[in-house]
Amino acid sequence: MATATARQRARESPAKVTAALSALGYVLVLGTFAGVIPIYPEIGIGTINLLSDAIAVVNSAATVSLVLGWYWIREGEVRKHRAAMLTAFALILVFLALYLTKVGGGGEKHIDLAAGPVYYAYIAMLAIHIVLSVVSVPVVLYALVLGLTHTPAELRNTSHARVGRIAAAAWILSLVLGVVTYVMLNHVYGWTHVTM
Repeated sequence: MATATARQRARESPAKVTAALSALGYVLVLGTFAGVIPIYPEIGIGTINLLSDAIAVVNSAATVSLVLGWYWIREGEVRKHRAAMLTAFALILVFLALYLTKVGGGGEKHIDLAAGPVYYAYIAMLAIHIVLSVVSVPVVLYALVLGLTHTPAELRNTSHARVGRIAAAAWILSLVLGVVTYVMLNHVYGWTHVTM
């Protein structure tokens, strides 16, 4: 009964549910960066490197899932689309757990051997990645809430398709840039470990 009630509330007020979930996510991330959420185990550079690699794999898999989901909805394969988008969302939750553990428990790595145009390209890609990550949260959540609370026929009368296109495009670009900057930082140029 409680689940039906929660689903009905989300169906009736998807914007409110989206706002609440977005706020929760932002508080968790900002609290981790500020060091006011002391729930993370202290980790060393070896674990930070391992988590960085795992994050790149998870983000690559999420990108593939999103692209497949986009393809399948264009082909009218609603069930495959739904499965792909839910998989992508689950992978982003895995990413979030890994990333917050890395940052909260050990810190970050900063690029230090790149210079000139390469350095500025890296910084530009990283900035776009971060901005899109932040901005896409409520858009992705809104599309997800609509998708989970409406039937495919009902979704035609909502903004799910329009919002979903924006969410998927921003999300895919953010993930791709995140993986590119990961490769530059971890496998092309050197880095410096910075504790938070």
